[in-house]
Order: sequence, then C-alpha cells, then structure tokens
Amino acid sequence: MTSGYDDPCSTNGYDDPRSVAVPDIAGPRHAAPEAHTLPAAHTVEDAYAAEKAHAAGEPPAAPEASTSWSPAGATSDRPGSLAPPADQLRRVTPVRRGWPGVTALLLVLLLAGLAGYQTHQIRQLTTRLAEVDQRLARAQGADADRFELVEARAAELERQVGAAFDPEEIAAAVLPSVFRVSAGRFTGTAFAVGESADGGTNLLTNYHVVEPSYLAGNRRVFLERDGERIEAAVVAVDEDSDVAQLRADRFFPGLPPAPDEVKSGQQVVVVGAPLGLVDSVTTGVVSALRDADDSTGPVIQFDAPINPGNSGGPVINSGKQVVGIATAKARDAEGIGLAVPIRTACDVFEIC
Repeated sequence: MTSGYDDPCSTNGYDDPRSVAVPDIAGPRHAAPEAHTLPAAHTVEDAYAAEKAHAAGEPPAAPEASTSWSPAGATSDRPGSLAPPADQLRRVTPVRRGWPGVTALLLVLLLAGLAGYQTHQIRQLTTRLAEVDQRLARAQGADADRFELVEARAAELERQVGAAFDPEEIAAAVLPSVFRVSAGRFTGTAFAVGESADGGTNLLTNYHVVEPSYLAGNRRVFLERDGERIEAAVVAVDEDSDVAQLRADRFFPGLPPAPDEVKSGQQVVVVGAPLGLVDSVTTGVVSALRDADDSTGPVIQFDAPINPGNSGGPVINSGKQVVGIATAKARDAEGIGLAVPIRTACDVFEIC
C-alpha cells in the first residue's frame, strides 16, 4: 500500500504545502505524528467517512483524480491540487515588532526634555551672570566713591598736617632770614621782610635797638650771622610804634607777614639772639591781643620765653608767617612777653 495519494500534478508525493498526507498505519489507532492531517475530502460526507475509516484503521477511499475542491476561502495556484478544509487550517498572525519605534520616540522625547532643561539652565546662568555684573558694577561705583572720599580726607589730613605746629620745621625755614643786629654798644635782632625791587633787602627791628646810634647821627648798623658781618642802614623809624626799617644791599629771603590778626591760643615760635646768642628759638602761645597803655595801638601778649637781645625778633605762626615783632617782657613776672603786630610796621613803612 502506498503512503498517501498521488497528485496528478506531482511526481514525488505532495509538494504543495497545502496538500495533506495520511500515513499507512496498520493496527489500532495511535498517536499521530506531529505532521499528520486528515485526508482531503470533496464533501462533508466524504470527510466524515474518511474520519470513521481512519478511526477503524481502514484506508480511506481515494478520491477521483480529476476532482478538486476548494473550501470556502481556500485557493490553489495549481489545477487539481487538494486544499484542506478551512477549519483545519492553522491561522498564523504575524508578530508586529513595534518596540523600535516606541524606543526611538522615547529617546526623542528624552533628548528634547534634556535640551529644554539645558536651555533653562543656560538662561538661569545668563540671568545670574547679568545680576553678578550689575552687583559688580555697583560695587565698583561704591568703591570709586569711597576712594574719592578717602582721597578727600587724605588731602584734608595733609592740609592739617601742613598746618600743624612743627617748631623744628618752622625754625629751619625762618633762621636764614633772622640776624643779630649791632648798633654801637647795643645788640638786638632784625629780620628780612617782603621783597625789594632793586635787589637789596628790607629788614625790621625795634626802634629802641637802634635808638642810641640813630640819635647820635649814626645811621649805620651791622647784621651778624654765621660769623659774617654785613653792613645795613637805618632808613626810617617810628618811635611811637617802636619799630625801625633797615636796608641792606645784599639779598636775603624775606619772611611773609600773616594776613590775619592773631587769636588767643595760637601757637607761635620766637626767633632771636637773647644775650647775643644767635639763632635762639623758643615756643609758646598767644595769650591775648591787648591795647597798649599809651594808646599807641594793640600789642600781642604771648608766653614764649624772651630775654634782652630778643627785641626786634620775629614772632612766627604755624604757617611760617610773621605775626609780630618781639618788643619787651614783664620785669617782675615770667611768661609775659609783648610784640608789636606786624601789620602796624607794614602800615608805617609800606614795605610788606
């Protein structure tokens, strides 16, 4: 017995994948192999009979070779081929693998979110940098204002330091213009003042220093400094104010007169030649500005020590300006000296 039915369109069994084969099995029914299928039938009755014969172990009746059938919905691409019933066909649903597209979509969304986050971070960073720049600009402006304030205060301090009372500095600036003056048997002090148009030097001293020589008709006096003796002439005197003008042919730097009136408490330096000791310096303060007893004008009272020989010496303020001409001291007291205001002498001789 052959193992199947020959297809008239086939030479070696059932080449058509839609054909079925029934193995030649004798004896009782056993488990069919995995590829076992029922024989093809033309009608439902034939399929039922074939099933019964298969159950009884009998070979099924061979269908007519010229007969072919196709169940509803079944087709064959060769004439005479047999197709199994539609209910015996296994339906295969193709697997649709859609996960690559979903993954790609998720990646796109993830990248878009990351780009948006980075954009947000960049904007925040830009905003912070702008705020930092603004704060830095404000801080720099405040620093510039503080620097200007510090400069102004430093300038004020320099001005105050410059105006501070420094006897050493004052003496160094004043001494080259101060001389011991000899008039006969009397000595005192004289100092250069103002400027001269003809290259000489005008000097001031007290009248009582040159009075004996002047009354004797001797108009010649001598200026002494650093071992040098320089001749000068008595040009004019004012007995009431106790001042005298001298004139030397050589040039010496003149001391500037103070433009303002002195005030009590101002510190002063007195330079002179007490007892003939040249370049002697003492310091004190202005005690008061008083009127003289004989109504010859105001006098400056100060407490800097002076002695005979200081007469005619300059009284200097902290600005290295002459405020008065030392004239006298109290005989029975200490710390009471008197000076003629420099403005009095300048007004009398018009040389300041």
